[in-house]
Amino acid sequence: MTIPQLIENHTGTGFSFEVLPPLKGKGISQLFKNIDSLKEFNPLYINITTHRSELVYKSTPDGLYQKVTERSRPGTVAVAAAIQQRYNIPAVPHIICSGYSKIETEYALIDLNFLGITNLLLLRGDKAKHESRFIPNENGHSHASELQLQVNDFNKGLFLDGTKMDIITGEQFSYGVAGYPEKHEEAPNLEMDLQWLKLKVDNGAEYIVTQMFFDNEKYFSFVERCRKAGIMVPIIPGIKPIMTMGQMTILPKVFHVDLPSDLVHELIKCKDDSMVKAVGVEWCTSQVKELISHGVPSIHFYSLNATQSVKQVASNVY
Repeated sequence: MTIPQLIENHTGTGFSFEVLPPLKGKGISQLFKNIDSLKEFNPLYINITTHRSELVYKSTPDGLYQKVTERSRPGTVAVAAAIQQRYNIPAVPHIICSGYSKIETEYALIDLNFLGITNLLLLRGDKAKHESRFIPNENGHSHASELQLQVNDFNKGLFLDGTKMDIITGEQFSYGVAGYPEKHEEAPNLEMDLQWLKLKVDNGAEYIVTQMFFDNEKYFSFVERCRKAGIMVPIIPGIKPIMTMGQMTILPKVFHVDLPSDLVHELIKCKDDSMVKAVGVEWCTSQVKELISHGVPSIHFYSLNATQSVKQVASNVY
């Protein structure tokens, strides 16, 4: 089933979360342990992030440094297949523009089709760490809306070069896209950001998952603006419990979100990260309870490095 169908057929507010592929050279056992600790809450689906290659410098035997391209977390498609087979829970791999060519995307779609993984989250992705702005890969997509058109053509049985394929089996791909209650960092204003989101929905996006937020009013306002603009697909709030004192500055910087003053006042009282985790769980629990009371269709947890905190929040509300 598609994600909207899973949500519609579920009684109450749905639960889902996101995982990282293991670091290159690491096994998958820790990822399974993280899923095991959260599966009791009956996740409707599990997202798997995708990571671009980055330029890194490696030392050589002669004492010099060599610039190489390396992907620290490969294996998204394989991890999605392993999760779906092991847990019989729909896996939702991220398909991104950043760092990928169109032909690499086509190969990923072929693999996913063979594996019977039909739910995707389509994203532009972040810029490379060494770049000051987003630059698409050679022969890659610049925007998620362009990536959508490739997936749409694939669903029609068309390869990139326009030739017809006969490999399509089973269901077509269904996908969601990202939404930003506090505006994407590169959008000139909220109105343009909403227009681009509307374009993605018009292109076939069946649901929206929001960037994390810590003030529910930002989400409620975002949903209201979306509905007025004619965006009627499910809008799933993305939530993350704060874990460390450093995140008080890192999260606003990296994800361009505001932290409410009441939350900041509680965090600065904390003497160590164990106290921060407790505040993070309490704040996140309050957020989730309010969201549920407003009838949100589902809640998506950004559980990266925060599995135990997410488990505590879920235990409080599900």
